[in-house]
Amino acid sequence: MSQQISEPEPLRALIEALRCLPGVGERSSRRMAYHLLQHDPRGAQRLGEALCRAVEGVGHCRRCNGFSEDEICAMCSSDRRDASLLCVVETPADQNMIEASHGYTGLYYVLMGRLAPLEGVGPDQLQFDRLLSRASDPAVQEVILATNFTPEGETTAHYLSELLRARGRKVTRLARGVPAGSELEYVDAGTIAWALMERRGT
Repeated sequence: MSQQISEPEPLRALIEALRCLPGVGERSSRRMAYHLLQHDPRGAQRLGEALCRAVEGVGHCRRCNGFSEDEICAMCSSDRRDASLLCVVETPADQNMIEASHGYTGLYYVLMGRLAPLEGVGPDQLQFDRLLSRASDPAVQEVILATNFTPEGETTAHYLSELLRARGRKVTRLARGVPAGSELEYVDAGTIAWALMERRGT
């Protein structure tokens, strides 16, 4: 009968820590930990230092809620962006995908999530009041809801649409060029650009 090798406590802690990454189970996290310690200890050290710097040095922009080192991020501070358009996305990854499409020049608001009542994520957790305050800026003429076409994303878009319309805001939704059930992070840039051009009222 084979005996499992007893791993040092720091190694076990590293394996467990790596499991917090999306899609990483125990076998994958163990493989990564072994690789780092065996083949790239300097890389492991850089990774640890970079993680610490990011956690300590990256916060949220006061205007768009995206990641930023400063109180107001560079995009929100830029006079090259169209301040009349405000695009609401679920995550910074979604924002990056829209930027990669080169079809949008407005500003953003990043929700950092989507409504998921069964998981305890509601309007308060997502701080919808901050978005409503941002969208009430007189410069904003149109709010584009670019949440994902998943059930949770659709629910979030519908909920926000009602709130924003009640405040007299013009609200549009990405067109269905983005496949139903998909997440923007995994959609090609051309499809996102088309969906932005073909956006419609909600």
